[in-house]
Amino acid sequence: MQEELSEAKAIAQMIGGDGHRVVGWVYRWNTGALTIRWASQGPQRVAELRPDLGDAEKEEIGFDRLTRLPVSGE
Repeated sequence: MQEELSEAKAIAQMIGGDGHRVVGWVYRWNTGALTIRWASQGPQRVAELRPDLGDAEKEEIGFDRLTRLPVSGE
């Protein structure tokens, strides 16, 4: 039986291109899966994760792609 996605915990903040503003969060579900949740502005460029995550976790959330998104307002 597959465990349901029923509980998640924020494990990192996604910091925007300005280096200060939180633009979203990375969540780990009770199954171990990672997902992202954007702040009210929606998807935008991510400069860093706080705290930083490991390479496998970054790959799972597509961190490289997130660093190339347009800056809000572009």
